[in-house]
Amino acid sequence: MPEFADENIDRRLLDAIRGRASMEDIANLRGPEVDTPAAAIEALKQGNERFFSGETQRTVVSVNQRRSQIISQTPFAVILGCSDSRVPPQMIFDRNLGDLFVVRVAGQIVDPATQGSIEYAISHLKCKLIVVMGHEGCGAVKAALASDEQIAKESANIRYLIEQIRPVCERLPAIRDEKARMREAVTQHVRAQVARLRQNSVVQAFEAAGTIAVIGAYYEIGSGAVDFFITPEELAVD
Repeated sequence: MPEFADENIDRRLLDAIRGRASMEDIANLRGPEVDTPAAAIEALKQGNERFFSGETQRTVVSVNQRRSQIISQTPFAVILGCSDSRVPPQMIFDRNLGDLFVVRVAGQIVDPATQGSIEYAISHLKCKLIVVMGHEGCGAVKAALASDEQIAKESANIRYLIEQIRPVCERLPAIRDEKARMREAVTQHVRAQVARLRQNSVVQAFEAAGTIAVIGAYYEIGSGAVDFFITPEELAVD
């Protein structure tokens, strides 16, 4: 995995640039890629552990490190996450420039636009992992839990987002505690979006070949920790 905190890598990049190395050679100095779905999951888990424990390794990207990205990008995972400003995947997983292909939309919904981005990531960039990540206190999910009268007051585009989430909210069991109810709504929505994504023919082909995995995740803003949904039991839609 590329770790730009390594001064030796930066020195090698500088030497290559000074020596007029080709952009391909410079790109190769970024380090070995994460090349399996299991390795990608482990990389995200370790990165999140560093993040919530306050031991992040991300550093300011140097000019040389930035130049090494010019010829191509080699992300190992695609993250479908919410647009919420408190939920930046690169920080949450303690990753650097070029590590993650991030698709963000309010409520992390799977629709034609987000599916197109994901298809590109796995077909052309060879990402090994797709993560659908929800989060604590999601405004889009909260809006989907509102009354019909409240939803009707929103714009057509906001209602479109809400409509992608509403079916899950309507199936929720009775939960008195508001925080627990919100978490259940978000996690069930994540599972539903993973299931929807797995119906995509391109995703199905890559998953059947074993070259990618599709998982879910829930980010707790308060603690900084991410819970992963990986097994069939964890991803089961109620």
